[in-house]
Amino acid sequence: MPPEDFELFRQEMADVEPLSTPGLALSKPRTAPTPGQDYRREAAQREAGLFDENQLPTVFVEPLHPEAILSFKRGGIQNGVFRRLQRGGYDIEAMLDLHGLNVEQARHEVHRFIQDCLRHDVRLALISHGKGRNNKEQRPVLKSFLARWLPMFPEVMAFHSAQRYHGGAGALYLLLRKSERQKHKTREKLGLVSGKPEP
Repeated sequence: MPPEDFELFRQEMADVEPLSTPGLALSKPRTAPTPGQDYRREAAQREAGLFDENQLPTVFVEPLHPEAILSFKRGGIQNGVFRRLQRGGYDIEAMLDLHGLNVEQARHEVHRFIQDCLRHDVRLALISHGKGRNNKEQRPVLKSFLARWLPMFPEVMAFHSAQRYHGGAGALYLLLRKSERQKHKTREKLGLVSGKPEP
């Protein structure tokens, strides 16, 4: 810097006083990413193919009330079937307990559980998710995420909050699509399959 510029700078700064507290930060650095940053990062990873087959999101969920009743039914499910599901009228073939898990762990377990159910021809399952009474926000985080995740599985035909003796609003019944093996067995039982091999 030329001497005349430095002198001009010194004159302009003559009445400026240093901060009284040394090392004081004028703005606090952000320690955690914002929800928007999380969403954009997740979307970028998905586009880049860095995600596994589990596409369940872990950001932007609408928090539910702890006692909210979860209910979902795809088109094609008979009303009688759905009412029986609501009443807990089907035998539970598999159970998953999400208590004590964080969102990422629950995301992994829900995906794995549904894939296992499909492999073993499970039609009716029970998922215990809790009501969020043990977290500091007193919000049902996992319940809120389940309400978002489950309709994303095309194999999930319906779900409904469980009866009190199965966990009430802290659990849900899950009805999964019949596998081709199960459909074939039903057709055989009803005498709808001929002796000819199917194409």
